[in-house]
Amino acid sequence: MGPERGAAIGEPMTQVHDHGGGVRSLRVPIPDNPLGHTLVYVVDTDRGPVLVDTGWDDPASWDTLTEGLAACGTAPSGIHGVVITHHHPDHHGLSGRVREASGAWIAMHAADAAIVRRTRTTRPERWFSYMAAKLTAAGAPEDHVAPLRAARRPSGLPGLSPAAPDREIVPGELLGLPGRRLRAIWTPGHTPGHVCLHLEEEHPGRLPGLGRLFSGDHLLPGITPHIGLYEDPDDATATDPLGDYLASLERVAALAPAEVLPAHQHAFTDAPARVRELLAHHESRLTGLLSLLATPLTPWQLAERMEWNRPWPDIPHASRTIAVAEAEAHLRRLVKLGRAEAVAGDGVVRYGAA
Repeated sequence: MGPERGAAIGEPMTQVHDHGGGVRSLRVPIPDNPLGHTLVYVVDTDRGPVLVDTGWDDPASWDTLTEGLAACGTAPSGIHGVVITHHHPDHHGLSGRVREASGAWIAMHAADAAIVRRTRTTRPERWFSYMAAKLTAAGAPEDHVAPLRAARRPSGLPGLSPAAPDREIVPGELLGLPGRRLRAIWTPGHTPGHVCLHLEEEHPGRLPGLGRLFSGDHLLPGITPHIGLYEDPDDATATDPLGDYLASLERVAALAPAEVLPAHQHAFTDAPARVRELLAHHESRLTGLLSLLATPLTPWQLAERMEWNRPWPDIPHASRTIAVAEAEAHLRRLVKLGRAEAVAGDGVVRYGAA
């Protein structure tokens, strides 16, 4: 991780960084998560500060956000608007509290806004039942599925009542930020409505390239974002999230921004080079997974054989569910490319090389 540009402001505990040109970032903690924090950006406009993402809905995270805003010379009550890159709780979690404090608008892409509305209206038991059925079809063992079958109420799960947005982010259009040129770039993959935000203004440090890109989780300097499935209990359409993600990477590379301001880790330059690394990574992974399919495997069996950041026996229950979703996303890409095929039987789907 290289040093960030600009200068720190305020006390160290506020974790505020000035990126220049009326853009600052706040490190808002994510409790009990190896990512550590979400970078929430504060963008000055002629109508007051606008936030890009808000961080996790947790008292300590709210306190950190409040302290950071104070170091920027404002407060939650002074926020004019909130722009959400995607609906995940480490990005959208505190949006409702910010709106309650300030009356700020909340903007989100329509595809992720639909997920928020569905989450707010779907009973948790419906989600548990749906996920149990999905995991069973993916070949998960009964001891993994049983807790979902028995669940009736959530146990500390975040994001079950996220704030409903009141503005839509329209791909390709400028957001209504007085005095700024911030254009929405639709980058599905991590979520169906993920957006990057292109600040079409000269870089304050005059770095070569076109402006700066708030990249959310789409483009990160040292890690690859999770690409799972677009889950909807009422829609059985087979989507291709990994294909969406790879196409979105190409779209971002073509922008050639001077600097990328991601939601995790640190700011970086040379977006096209990072895109090339990610494209090569996924192509290598798809090729490696295809070699495992000489004998047909379920998504669960494939996940057991994939490389993760720790051995499979050490991966906790919830993370195994996420891992299986990522395995299935890769399988769907291989099927769409004609390199693998699904074979159904006994209520479980297996995949083999085509």
